Amino acid sequence: MTEGDSARGGRGGEDASSLSRYHARWHRAMRFVAQRLVLRPVVSAVTTTTVEGTDNVDSLRGPFVVVANHCSHLDTGVLVSQLPYRLTKRLTVGAAADYFYSRWWVKALTSLFFNTYPIERTGGRGRNKGMSQRLLTSGLPILLFPEGTRSRDGVMRPFKPGAAVLCSTSGVPCVPVALLGTHQAMPVGRFWPAPGRPPVRVLIGRPMRPHPGETAREFSDRIAQHISTMMTMQTPYVVGDSRRGGPEGRSQEEAS
Repeated sequence: MTEGDSARGGRGGEDASSLSRYHARWHRAMRFVAQRLVLRPVVSAVTTTTVEGTDNVDSLRGPFVVVANHCSHLDTGVLVSQLPYRLTKRLTVGAAADYFYSRWWVKALTSLFFNTYPIERTGGRGRNKGMSQRLLTSGLPILLFPEGTRSRDGVMRPFKPGAAVLCSTSGVPCVPVALLGTHQAMPVGRFWPAPGRPPVRVLIGRPMRPHPGETAREFSDRIAQHISTMMTMQTPYVVGDSRRGGPEGRSQEEAS
């Protein structure tokens, strides 16, 4: 799963004129079974996963953009099965069209388990142009990996600004998430996690919004820095880029 050309959408076999599947109760019920009754026990059986910082999103309402570092095919499965259900209940996931939509059965499985929509990484423009924006506008949250592809060595790469653009133009918050241990558990080249239930940690940071006058690139870099800091400090409770005004001296992220 990837951000790729998320701010513009792409071609990949979905019709951008219809978002009915993403809102359908029948599909939500099927996803619950797939994600919570099938995928969650599997992830728990092959890894030792802990989720921290859920209190950071207690007051989160409406659509949002989940942004995370990306170094394993395990990342998406961990997020959709282990994050609090109130976050994943309607979550849609941007997926690379060239990888996940090239074969019908892969498309069907990723749609069922991850509620995916296609993103064209090569910059093409097709019938799915603007899907990320349309999903947010319709009230659905999305998950993106702004590095564009999995890290081969576990080191986080620079973020593409598409997710930040979406937050700025749609007026929705970004939820930064740091994934620790997924590279060691299932690096690129492995098709199943390493034996021994390797430890994985999911750190959920405070929702972030662009500051007044901040460009999308600056906001994107700040998101990346926040996730990097959570990874380095190994905690979801990071002040970030200093406290700002407000009646209680809280940062803009804390107040959102």
